[in-house]
Amino acid sequence: MSRRLPITQIDAFADRPFTGNPAAVMPLDAWLDDSVLQQIASENNLSETAFIIPDDSDAADFELRWFTPAAEVALCGHATLASGHYVLASDPDRDQVRFRTRQAGILSVARKGDGYDMALPAWGPSPKPLPEIVAALGVAAATDTLWHERGYALIVLERAAQVRALKPDSGALAKLGPIVAIATAPGDTSDVISRVFTPGFDIPEDPVTGSAHAVMTPYWAARLGRNSFSAFQASKRGGDVGCRLAGDQVILTGRCVTMLEGVFLL
Repeated sequence: MSRRLPITQIDAFADRPFTGNPAAVMPLDAWLDDSVLQQIASENNLSETAFIIPDDSDAADFELRWFTPAAEVALCGHATLASGHYVLASDPDRDQVRFRTRQAGILSVARKGDGYDMALPAWGPSPKPLPEIVAALGVAAATDTLWHERGYALIVLERAAQVRALKPDSGALAKLGPIVAIATAPGDTSDVISRVFTPGFDIPEDPVTGSAHAVMTPYWAARLGRNSFSAFQASKRGGDVGCRLAGDQVILTGRCVTMLEGVFLL
């Protein structure tokens, strides 16, 4: 007989259906083998599948892991937001949920109006020449290029129109390995605009990327001279992200829409 596992698909950083970034959230009683978790994520074929189990420590409410169709990742913002939405929507008396992760520490999602505040680590990047990534993105000239050791490249352009017009070479980016290439500039409809490309994770362009904003926020807070600003990720789906730098954390604000509830037969 097949094992029946609940699954919910949620559009994160979305204020209406078919926007933001879809994530699958699968609550488990205990961890399955890593190979099975990876196969489930590949079957779902979304940017991320989040798996949560009850946490047996006092540190958090749940353990949380994230898998792309190709690999487990160290941090995923939109699937954390989706996981928080899943838990809080299921328990109206709860105002906040804390997740213990393997590589990104304790993350939290709390209610804020009709959306949520999500706390992620502030992964401030450092200046570094990145000529191969700049070339693969098809950028003629970058204002700044920065790198975070977790594999995040921040390529800063002069104008929002340049970000919107990018047509990167996905094959060339994929050859550089599992990196997250972020193109960003001052925004036109928001303070900051970005697009994020991750072909090394089998995702040519990620719709809305929370972890990228954990990298961008320290940079833009310093450049703008203020700790809070609005951001828009200009993928085809698009998504709005509120960003605030709070010490060693980044607080991202967004909404979620539940799109699918079902059962995974394993």
